[in-house]
Amino acid sequence: MSEISTFRLYLLRAGYLIISVGLAIMIWPGIINPSENLSHMGAVVRSVLGAVSLLAFLGIRYPLKMLPVLFFELFWKVIWVVAFGLRLWSADKLDQDTTETFNDCIFGIILVLLVTPWDYVFNHYFRASGDPWRKSVPPRSGG
Repeated sequence: MSEISTFRLYLLRAGYLIISVGLAIMIWPGIINPSENLSHMGAVVRSVLGAVSLLAFLGIRYPLKMLPVLFFELFWKVIWVVAFGLRLWSADKLDQDTTETFNDCIFGIILVLLVTPWDYVFNHYFRASGDPWRKSVPPRSGG
């Protein structure tokens, strides 16, 4: 952990805190007391985001080990903005709900980009060798 400064770790923890508290406020009330007409996919999305909020909370304690949670947040938001949000925006079809989602996604993308220690990510996720595909067999000794 010495390769990451204390300031950077606290910045990362602040990012996890913002995500976990934000999702706790927005998502958990609908999990604890769901509406009767909640769609199947609405329930799935709430469940996934509820899990993300719990994992982000865990990221406050283990900021580097939980980096994949930030990757998930970044990737789904970028996909939504590129595949759906920009298309609706360019066609001038953003309603109140999609405008709110669009703004939340842009905020989330910026947050993750700012708090992620990209040099650490590059060294530990791209430059490092991958895990072996199978267990290595120790050489046999003597005869």
